[in-house]
Amino acid sequence: MKKRICEMTVEELIQPSAHTYKDCGLHYYAVGKGVVTRVPEALHVLGRKRPFVVMDKNTLEAGGRKVMSVLDDAGISFSSFVFPFDGHIEPDEKAVGSLTMAFDPACDILLAVGSGVINDCCKVVAHAAGKPSMVVGTAPSMDGYASNSGSMIQNRVKVSLYNACPQAIIGDTDILKTAPDIMLKAGIGDMLAKYVALCEWRIAAMVHGDAYDEEIAEMVRRALARIVALSDKLLARDDEAIAAVFDGLVLSGLSMAYAGNSRPASGLDHYFSHMWEMKSLREGTEGDLHGIQVAVGTQLALWVFENYLNIDHVDVDRAKAAMDAFSPEHWEQEVRRIFGNVAPEIFRIESESGKNLRAGQEKRLALIKANWPEIRRAMKEELPSRESIITLMRRLQMPVTPSDLGLTRQDTPDALLGSRDLRDKYLVSSLMWDIGLLEDAVRHVPYNE
Repeated sequence: MKKRICEMTVEELIQPSAHTYKDCGLHYYAVGKGVVTRVPEALHVLGRKRPFVVMDKNTLEAGGRKVMSVLDDAGISFSSFVFPFDGHIEPDEKAVGSLTMAFDPACDILLAVGSGVINDCCKVVAHAAGKPSMVVGTAPSMDGYASNSGSMIQNRVKVSLYNACPQAIIGDTDILKTAPDIMLKAGIGDMLAKYVALCEWRIAAMVHGDAYDEEIAEMVRRALARIVALSDKLLARDDEAIAAVFDGLVLSGLSMAYAGNSRPASGLDHYFSHMWEMKSLREGTEGDLHGIQVAVGTQLALWVFENYLNIDHVDVDRAKAAMDAFSPEHWEQEVRRIFGNVAPEIFRIESESGKNLRAGQEKRLALIKANWPEIRRAMKEELPSRESIITLMRRLQMPVTPSDLGLTRQDTPDALLGSRDLRDKYLVSSLMWDIGLLEDAVRHVPYNE
């Protein structure tokens, strides 16, 4: 009997004809101790002969020199590029332009040595150059390794650019375990978000018409359960725990590729992070790692669920009163205040999606009311308690509250309010707006508790 995808390892999932989902493009995968020596084998499997090795100053030391040594030992010619920037590299036009100008057209594959930003920049440039990419991970810090999209900054707005999944991913635990504690914590933080993402996915299917796939959801659930079970071993740099987090992050990326969108992996939790990242961009400051912000966003999303949606029925009269009170002029003022010079892009998104139109809200409200027992069931089945997540985060000595991230008291309510406007994606904040509870939640969202 053929295995379900949730029962397969990554190695099994990427085999030809292993399942009926669209091939994500990943053809070689290895995780474990010393597997960086398999880079030449991966190139052979992919039919590539000359990689363009891309690093920053940190990943050069973390794994880049080892990768180049392995290539030299195998007699494989390559070109290399180290981002010349000091400090944090933003995945924006400057980084992509710098990489594009340095690219050696004699190379037939981009080999990223790094994690989020380097991998995403390589995806974008590889796509533009008509070349494949592969990656040697240097930290189990984010779930974009196997995603067919890059989380980029375009015109000062966080966007997902759909390009292609790397064709090979290698996670050597000897390299991964050298990552700073904060990057290990970011990886588990990015995975904790899946609780909210899966719940919102089910809700969006009922209210917004999004396609939902239980097989993909179960694949993510199992990866998350394994990681949480091993979480106490993570900071001890236990090989099994490190490999579990890396596996889970890669499976999360595959889940997005199979679903054709980010539904299995991100929800309101990520939008808190996106909003805070955009604020940092506007102010020219450096924010925390995405996975760290996402973990804080997860406990805040759970606060919303527990404090506002633990109800037996939807108050339709309250929802309609909120509709009557909605002012497009006030909404535009708030968008300009929260988003600043990005406001025109938010207005464009609204003009195309019509999220604020009353007819659409009334239709969604009717669906919410009719499906409320199933929505409540999804919450019960998918969501852990907020207290349990906070306990886990504190056990790992992670930032827990917006205050811990150094955010102002206004940053979190603004992020919650603006989350539903950032993209046309149905979130729990969208649901809260539809039933007339969002503004109250915005007023009371916790800052340091």
